[in-house]
Amino acid sequence: MDINELSIHEKYMSRCIEIAKKNSSKYYPNPSVGALIVKNDTIIAEGVTSDYGCNHAEVNAINSIKDPNDLIESTLYVTLEPCSHFGKTPPCVHLIHKSKIKNVVIGTLDNSPKVNGKGVSFLKEREINVKTGILDKECKKLHRNFLHFNSKNRPYIILKWAITKDNFIAPLKKKNAKPFLISSLESRQLVHKWRSEEHSIMVGFNTIISDNPHLDARYIKGNNPVRIILDDKQELKSDYHVFNNESNTLVISKFLKNKNPSSHICNELHKNNIQSVIVEGGRKTLDLFIKNDCWDEARIFESSQKLDNGIKGPELRGHLSKKIKIGNDYLKFFKPF
Repeated sequence: MDINELSIHEKYMSRCIEIAKKNSSKYYPNPSVGALIVKNDTIIAEGVTSDYGCNHAEVNAINSIKDPNDLIESTLYVTLEPCSHFGKTPPCVHLIHKSKIKNVVIGTLDNSPKVNGKGVSFLKEREINVKTGILDKECKKLHRNFLHFNSKNRPYIILKWAITKDNFIAPLKKKNAKPFLISSLESRQLVHKWRSEEHSIMVGFNTIISDNPHLDARYIKGNNPVRIILDDKQELKSDYHVFNNESNTLVISKFLKNKNPSSHICNELHKNNIQSVIVEGGRKTLDLFIKNDCWDEARIFESSQKLDNGIKGPELRGHLSKKIKIGNDYLKFFKPF
């Protein structure tokens, strides 16, 4: 593959990544895949993953073509290897072959047990030209949650909290059942954007009792995450906000009786096909994951305000990877050692 050909492939794959990032479908637990079809150096179709159980990106791109003859000798670009198995929908590779598409350019391979190279093999066996690894790093980042879920058998775990300048995450006592706001409005809006991008959000029993949070993405236009509630006491009543119909809610109980609570929680999430989770709980919930080194990323907002007394922030064992200013806060990103 010469430099000019590589550059052309990267240009079209960049577009696939771009449209996948803008996908507003309720695609989880599927990955948000971007696809487009090119013929005579012109994009003739684009597609992204539909709601879970509906069409994949390749199918949407192909089906948008009115004249089937336009697909003959065309090139399909797709961020993730097309599926080769029957699930809630038929294999995408069957439709690709039937459509007489001549070339398929793939960003990164699907590492799930049901695919993992089988899609590429199916296409090559039918004399379809296949190129893989185009913007592989960027496509792996796009499909981070899906790939991590399959390789680690657990969701991608993001720890998130806000601390005051003197390292407190909450007061010892509050006047009402509302969240005690430490971070700025800009930071809270950013958190809602994160919520819309990830599969789920998690808090513990005490956070529900203390704050009665909604755990949604109401500050922005986007999907609400699945709400994961740790209720070892099994005492939460249905009138809390997290049990409304704005999103699905999964309650996990009896986890503290396990020798490794975070492992038990992750197993439950895996059984329910939860691809990623933002742990927004209080100190107790965060420590369940920190003490067992069961996390992939931490995002900590440091406020300029002081509390003088309260509940201390968690002690994280990790290295600072990035620090940026958000409103009046500093946002610090950490990775495990």
